[in-house]
Amino acid sequence: MSMKFSDLPIISEIQSALTALEYHTPTPIQAGAIPPLLEGRDLLGCAQTGTGKTAAFAIPILQQIHQINKYAIPYQPIGLIIAPTRELVVQISENISAIGKHLRVRHTTIYGGVGQRPQVAALAKGVHVVVATPGRLLDLIEQEYCSLSKLQFFVLDEADRMLDMGFMPDVQKIVRLLPRKRQSIFLSATMPAPIQQLASTLLHQHVTVMVTPPARTADRVKQSVMYVDRGNKRRLLDRLLTDPSRSRVLVFMRTKHGADRLYKSLIAAGVSAEGIHGGRSQNARQRVLHAFRDGKIRVLIATDVAARGIDIDDISHVINFDVPVEAEAYVHRIGRTARAGASGESITLCDGDEYKYLQEIEKTIGMAIPVDRDHPFHSTDAEDVELHAFRNTANTKRSGSGKRARGGKGTRSSKRIAAPGDGSAKPPRKNPAGPVGERADGGSVTKRRRSISGKVTKVKPRPTSSPSRSFGKRSRPKTKRR
Repeated sequence: MSMKFSDLPIISEIQSALTALEYHTPTPIQAGAIPPLLEGRDLLGCAQTGTGKTAAFAIPILQQIHQINKYAIPYQPIGLIIAPTRELVVQISENISAIGKHLRVRHTTIYGGVGQRPQVAALAKGVHVVVATPGRLLDLIEQEYCSLSKLQFFVLDEADRMLDMGFMPDVQKIVRLLPRKRQSIFLSATMPAPIQQLASTLLHQHVTVMVTPPARTADRVKQSVMYVDRGNKRRLLDRLLTDPSRSRVLVFMRTKHGADRLYKSLIAAGVSAEGIHGGRSQNARQRVLHAFRDGKIRVLIATDVAARGIDIDDISHVINFDVPVEAEAYVHRIGRTARAGASGESITLCDGDEYKYLQEIEKTIGMAIPVDRDHPFHSTDAEDVELHAFRNTANTKRSGSGKRARGGKGTRSSKRIAAPGDGSAKPPRKNPAGPVGERADGGSVTKRRRSISGKVTKVKPRPTSSPSRSFGKRSRPKTKRR
């Protein structure tokens, strides 16, 4: 018999809010995390995105603050939740509002990209919980608008993404400001070595809840890779979007400039599309997310930085227009689909230069991604494994300076690379003029120069020193001025 929220020791005010949200059965991370957190234990949670981690820590924190029944003190919150992106901060805040709508627990959001005056005003009125990004929070702490001296509950969400985005120094500064007596919650989708080290310093006698192995892709996601030349990627995307079953599509790009160009070109082609990345304002990003969630936008072009804040249950397809450089990013990308028990599909467009990234992804997820060749833009060159191996070998034979090896000053090497056994390789030609330098008996060797026609002529050796030459400069004959 499966567990229900009604079986957990959750107060009636939160139970009624969960019923209104149609939350009846807790997810594995919620069932494993809520009981020990209500007992005041520290928690290390590892689960994929879309598994309900926000409710897993929001329910216990809201219940404990409600039972403490303290007034909110200006500038001194008792709960702090750190998240890597503005979108995720807003998403957590919305979940807290929905779960705690019958409680007298006040909270606010703090993030960059907007003016700080409304955030300072909210802190001045007093809040119990602050949901923040690291950078703006440290700014307000340095300006003495926020103090962590009274903090009792601390949550570090999406810790692995914090590491990827370079926020670890800011997170460590925040951790040093926390009081020693507190309840700490550490959540991450993957567990690389730096994250494990940070968790060991942050948590004390903690409970570990690991729902899925690190970097494991969702079983309900149908994955495929399409080999295509770089110049045909856009045309292949247009063909994929002609299928009406791809009703809500999330397309990933590496850079914000690429995302801008792609969504603007799709709009020009008559496709309902928008883009979201770190270069757009917070209001624009929220407007785009709400339109995509409401079905007003069919295709959303996003970068990895903005993807963590996309919490939409019915995304039908994820298309990797660019293969991610980091294998873990692939796991997070395709985790945007097949959420809340639904199924989904991910398609990766891979050109020849991205093959090495695809190999790392398959090594990380522990499986070979099926190849889909049933499209008119299939590239045999991009799929040719031997070609990629040859290119990698050729790159390693280049000189240490990164330049191509040369046979002489300003000329390419005359050696010819031939396939083994074809008999076309020629040995390097010997210099007919012989070596240049000193003979064994101490005499000088006459230098010879080969002309373009092949004729060899004698050249007088240049004297080692001359009174008419200065170091580094060539003397010029003196001329009288007229």
